[in-house]
Amino acid sequence: MDHAVLGQVALGYSPLIDAQRNVTGTRLTVFPQRPDVRPDATELLQAVAAVWPGPGGRVLLNIASEPLLAAVLNAAPPAHLAIEVPAFMAADEAHGPALLAARQAGATLLIKGRPVRELAPQVLGCFQQAIVEGDDPHLPGLRLAQPPLVAGVRTVGALNAALKAGAAGALGWPFDDPVEPAGAKAATQPDLATIVELIRRVDQQEPVERLEASLKLDPALAFKLMRYINSPAFGLRVEIGSFRHAIMMLGYQRLKRWLALLLVSASKDHDMRPVMFAAVRRGLLMEELASRQGDDEMRGEIFICGVFSLLDRMMKQPFDALMRTIPVPDGVSQALAGGTGPYQPYLDVARAVEQESLFDLRDAAERLMVSVEVVNRAALQALAAAQQLD
Repeated sequence: MDHAVLGQVALGYSPLIDAQRNVTGTRLTVFPQRPDVRPDATELLQAVAAVWPGPGGRVLLNIASEPLLAAVLNAAPPAHLAIEVPAFMAADEAHGPALLAARQAGATLLIKGRPVRELAPQVLGCFQQAIVEGDDPHLPGLRLAQPPLVAGVRTVGALNAALKAGAAGALGWPFDDPVEPAGAKAATQPDLATIVELIRRVDQQEPVERLEASLKLDPALAFKLMRYINSPAFGLRVEIGSFRHAIMMLGYQRLKRWLALLLVSASKDHDMRPVMFAAVRRGLLMEELASRQGDDEMRGEIFICGVFSLLDRMMKQPFDALMRTIPVPDGVSQALAGGTGPYQPYLDVARAVEQESLFDLRDAAERLMVSVEVVNRAALQALAAAQQLD
């Protein structure tokens, strides 16, 4: 991730959610940090390619700068990157040749917003799909190959409304709904209960035999845990073949990290899939931000703080109640239940990256006493690591 352009821009991201509530791609938003400095378009594409080198996952590039976007179009972006083009640029005849050339070179172009006037047929033919904002009640009547995407989705209700209206998918974080306590049945899902019990026993460093007995209550979870531990993101040189082997290789503290990851990915509620997507990336981003300070134990706690930061929505319980049932370090409890403590600034940065706001990101980075460039590098590294876990 050693690209000078990362010191000239600010990055944010959000998921692309399909009709089945699966996350099928990532929208990467790019803001130039200073209006008098023009970032290098080719280097920006190289930085993105370091995370998404090929068509393994859909990526939408949302560039909040007309000059930088024009330069990206002229830099022959690869076909697996979908480039968002604001409607005002599409309607501007000055950009017509660049759009036509990019499309002829194989670029995937999406039009963002509603054109103020009818586009020329050859320009309209450059676009595969349209993107509209969630507060626009009507989907654009453009004759494109695919139904449109709705951006700015913040609640499950807004997501459902967009899909019901005929959108092919949505962009945003649909977890701004208030946390409503679940009924007894939903609050005691066997899979979640098994993992919480395992976390409690690992925290107490109980004998391996008792931990294995808990895990055997749900073989599917045991398989998923082994898959996580053997993933490329974990970086082990030997394959872990059993829970007992995992404890021997990892130790109790590192094992808690992967149980935390397992807990937030165990929900069978389809509406929670974008929440799980966010939680994993928050944990990895926060851990990456802490990589140059503190010790392994602190970084592990910061990772758990990020992963658990949306647990109230997954388990439909407020944090003050959850923290009484799930053993977590004091710093994690302070951040999640009280919005205070040493880990809160890391969580603020992760949320600012999700908000895709240059102002919020600068403010949060300053409070953490890191540069926006450091946040950018951490975000890209977290996104790359998360793909290895998905």
